[in-house]
Amino acid sequence: MKIIVLGSGVIGLTSAWYLAQQGHQVTVIDRQDVAANETSFANAGQISYGYSSPWAAPGVPLKAVKWLTQQHAPLKITPPLSFATIKWASKMVSNCTTQRYDQNKARMLRVANYSKQCLNDLNAQTNIEYQGRRLGTLQVFRTAKQLHAVQKDMKLLKQANTAFELLDQTGCIDKEPALKCVKDKILGGLHLPEDETGDCFLFCQQLKKLASSLGVSFMFNTQIKSLTTHNNRITSVLTDKGELTADSYVVACGSYSAQLLAPLGITLPTYPVKGYSLTLPIKNSEQAPRSTVMDETYKVALTRFDDRLRVAGTAELSGFNLELPEKRRKTIELVIQDLFPNAGDLQQAEFWTGLRPMTPDGTPIIGATPIENLFTNTGHGTLGWTMACGSGKLLADIVSKRKPDIDYSDLSVSRYL
Repeated sequence: MKIIVLGSGVIGLTSAWYLAQQGHQVTVIDRQDVAANETSFANAGQISYGYSSPWAAPGVPLKAVKWLTQQHAPLKITPPLSFATIKWASKMVSNCTTQRYDQNKARMLRVANYSKQCLNDLNAQTNIEYQGRRLGTLQVFRTAKQLHAVQKDMKLLKQANTAFELLDQTGCIDKEPALKCVKDKILGGLHLPEDETGDCFLFCQQLKKLASSLGVSFMFNTQIKSLTTHNNRITSVLTDKGELTADSYVVACGSYSAQLLAPLGITLPTYPVKGYSLTLPIKNSEQAPRSTVMDETYKVALTRFDDRLRVAGTAELSGFNLELPEKRRKTIELVIQDLFPNAGDLQQAEFWTGLRPMTPDGTPIIGATPIENLFTNTGHGTLGWTMACGSGKLLADIVSKRKPDIDYSDLSVSRYL
């Protein structure tokens, strides 16, 4: 079958890879000149199976109100508020109940844990190189309230057979020795030993080469204008390079997927939640984290690559704005200076921003649409890198009409219809 995948971020690439492995003729289209040049370019670098949680959680609305008055809060809202922002935020708030949180986290863990299996298989099959590390994630808590709140997540992690360990201050330092210098700032932590790290952009470049070797063709510098339909089927995709046809179409355009599908009467309730990162060279290896440290207070992740650190965080509701305000950089700098003050060279840091396609319930939108030969693989929010391989394999099985390895009945856009 001939298949067109729209988007060459980590989700589009994994979709193309698994489709090609199943024998399909795949073409990937992207407006950038290289793969993974937008949201997948400089994300947090954490592959966080155990940390897969919806932002919509009990207590978040009250926290959000408090965050609005704080200079270095994990959530920022840039005025004026658009109708789209208000509509999405209201849907997110409706998911902030205990029942919905438990439901949403359970299905996110289902996709994430499946993705762990798929990435392990991919590594064994290809020896793909992306500066990966398998030392887990350490979620550090600064307050007793945070330690108490994590008990609920530990229950869900246990139900999903996800390994974890609750640590005291000493235990945190055993996992991340560089925290010894700032031990008085943390009370404890949750260690997720099966989590991984890696440079997502590097992974994508390697996977693109592997996909090409399977016959996947790539059309870069190509603007996707619209999809045409007839008798409830997509008949072509219109681009600035001409009209292209296939048997099936996969939309994996991240935050821009909703705009592409809206004219077809398909409403994806995603929002481009803006995130920021700093990438800086390591100047003192012993004072740097060994893997990923997540600061629960500021929701900022610090991830170790071979010779670089990636510091990423902030969820900003500002539409499709890609500006890089200095005040957002200050928040990220604050965390690394506070926890690992001697680790990296901030003078050489590269400041970046990307738009993460977030659903109100935190769960990605994977599977069929009301149009019979049109499929989606989007809405992964901050967990695209974490869920990429599992999402790609699941999507390929659905398109190929194979029986997937996991339940996917509640993952498609139909759950919103």
